[in-house]
Amino acid sequence: MFTDPISDYLTRIRNAQSAGHRIVEVPASNLKFKITEILYDFGYISKYMLDKEALSGQGVIKIALKYDPLTKQPMIKQLKRLSSPGLRKYASSVNIPRTMSGLGITILSTPKGIITDKQARQLNVGGELLCSIS
Repeated sequence: MFTDPISDYLTRIRNAQSAGHRIVEVPASNLKFKITEILYDFGYISKYMLDKEALSGQGVIKIALKYDPLTKQPMIKQLKRLSSPGLRKYASSVNIPRTMSGLGITILSTPKGIITDKQARQLNVGGELLCSIS
């Protein structure tokens, strides 16, 4: 049993991309589903689907990874876990770090829900830094 489901989620995506897989399956949760929606909205993945018919209790999220058609390189260059269960990292709205000087995204867990760094600055809310994607 893993203790950090977000790290497991990011590692599954990272490993599938390094192996050149088109689809990766991760155990579903509301948090992972919201992170997947953000990845889709920003164009890092091509499709996703929640399969509730899977054998596990809450289902499986099937993610279709996206690659550059010319170079065959994955669209996600770096996935980095910022906060961990042993060392939580929080930031106020003015101290949220910028990923690649604003070219990437940082995902936060705030009182307004799971949102990106740009949305958090607009809403003037801070929260726990979950991960950064570039």
